[in-house]
Amino acid sequence: MNDLRQLRHFVALAEHGHFARAAAAVHLSQPALSRSIQALESSLDCRLLDRHSRGISLTTHGQLVLEHAQRLLAGSRALKNAVSQLGNLEAGELRLGSGPYPAARLVPHALGRLAQRYPRVRVSLSIANWQELRESLLDDQLELFVADSRELLDDPLLCIEPLPAHHGVLFCRPGHPLLQQRSLQMGDLLDYPLAGTQLPQAVELNLRMLSGREQPLSIQCDNFMLLKALVAESDVLSMAPWDVVAEDIQAGRLACLPLQAGAISEHSAYGLVSRAGHSLSPAAQAMRSEILADAHSFKYPAAPG
Repeated sequence: MNDLRQLRHFVALAEHGHFARAAAAVHLSQPALSRSIQALESSLDCRLLDRHSRGISLTTHGQLVLEHAQRLLAGSRALKNAVSQLGNLEAGELRLGSGPYPAARLVPHALGRLAQRYPRVRVSLSIANWQELRESLLDDQLELFVADSRELLDDPLLCIEPLPAHHGVLFCRPGHPLLQQRSLQMGDLLDYPLAGTQLPQAVELNLRMLSGREQPLSIQCDNFMLLKALVAESDVLSMAPWDVVAEDIQAGRLACLPLQAGAISEHSAYGLVSRAGHSLSPAAQAMRSEILADAHSFKYPAAPG
């Protein structure tokens, strides 16, 4: 196997695109970095990059080596992390992922308790949609994530633990014109923009059918905190699982739209996702326990409708 240091140097060079910046990032002189890259090229018997006046660009061989190098380095980090945590959560790192909705309530609640119990565990949290999180998990960039899992259930590479579902609600700002109506059908909403995160296919198809629109969302954004602020300051509408808006609605910062019973039947489908056949590190196991405890103890009143 090639020296992991050479692979780190190569990945740094690929990420920075320039010898001087990469050398500074890995704390080497520029000539030392150049010698390390040349040694890697020699051991692999191929040219990994083209040098030009503005920096470097990767060859086809370089792109291939970069993908494998990133996986090897991630695996090396995971091994060191698992060994350092074994029986001792005073050290180590947790690489955690979350979808936009769990990141709005479930994950910060659970992560706060984990940080209280194990203040020395370093946590890296990535927030993205389920497709990006799956890719990061399989590339060893994440060890565990919680997100909508309905499109991942048949994936043999994943281990999925379903979490309790929450009814979906449509919400708006207090004082929205639609709140003056006692009961609404979906057709009553079409004069107003609908904002949301990336939709699972089943949810998107249902909204297309209900709205008659090919693109049911006027505004798509995977930052749910931004979506809540947008709704609170405009006539834009949005849809979310009840658990992430319950506190705001109870406090009067947002309001539920009074849809007729059965007008919307969407619900959350959160799942805890890890790699099939891979054991979790102690930190990931502890985080899993906190997420499960919080998910099963949610005590806000039932969602309207």
